[in-house]
Amino acid sequence: MFKKNPFGHYLFLKKWLIRTMGCMSHRRYRGFNQLQVEGSDVIRQLPENNVLFVSNHQTYFADVVAMFHVFNASLSGRNDSIKNIGYLWNPKLNIYFVAAKETMKAGILPRILAYAGSVSIERTWRAKGEDVNRQVKMSDISSIGRALDDGWVITFPQGTTTPFKPIRKGTAHIIKRYKPVVVPIVIDGFRRSFDKKGIRIKKRGILQSMEIKSPLEIDYDNESVDTIIEKIEYAIEQHPSFLKVIPKDELENQEQLNKKREW
Repeated sequence: MFKKNPFGHYLFLKKWLIRTMGCMSHRRYRGFNQLQVEGSDVIRQLPENNVLFVSNHQTYFADVVAMFHVFNASLSGRNDSIKNIGYLWNPKLNIYFVAAKETMKAGILPRILAYAGSVSIERTWRAKGEDVNRQVKMSDISSIGRALDDGWVITFPQGTTTPFKPIRKGTAHIIKRYKPVVVPIVIDGFRRSFDKKGIRIKKRGILQSMEIKSPLEIDYDNESVDTIIEKIEYAIEQHPSFLKVIPKDELENQEQLNKKREW
């Protein structure tokens, strides 16, 4: 009951938070909307620790909560499905996600989610809605390393919910330093289903999707940071070349939304 993880969080309390939040959020992916999963067999073949999931990002919280559902359902034997939430009774407790420290302190719900598995870091490029240019804190890198040593880590290497933004080089540096198994994930439909924070349901009846791909082949010692970044861009379908296959009306709508946010 009093056992803690490397970040000082009680595992007993973390287990009940995941169970409770999982039960409360389940209908968001199998009820109001439907989550289509592909690649659950990949999850079952992964080692217990030193696994880094890299994914595109569409909302602050709905994406990562969905991943908690899918990972635990897959480990419990569900094949590309989150049907029957019995998988929440014994969840994997060493799943973490990288998030901005200021985001995880903005309210009660983010603080609860932070206890459930956040590795909170300070963004080097943005703070309080303004562009900044700060040095990477080595303590943040070490925290991600501790999480990898203990289990699985989810990261959104673009550092923003805006599509086709560049991959942050820090992700590649972490990969070269800690040599994790790197698993790409491509998600879709969350931006249409939820508001930007991923808390309020914006539209019902949306087909959400999550594709878990096979681990990337990476030569940790010899491949450059730029090469690793390019591999990630292609794997999570955020390389500029993918812009050519997006329907024009959808792209125009996204550009209009981005302009509104900048304004």
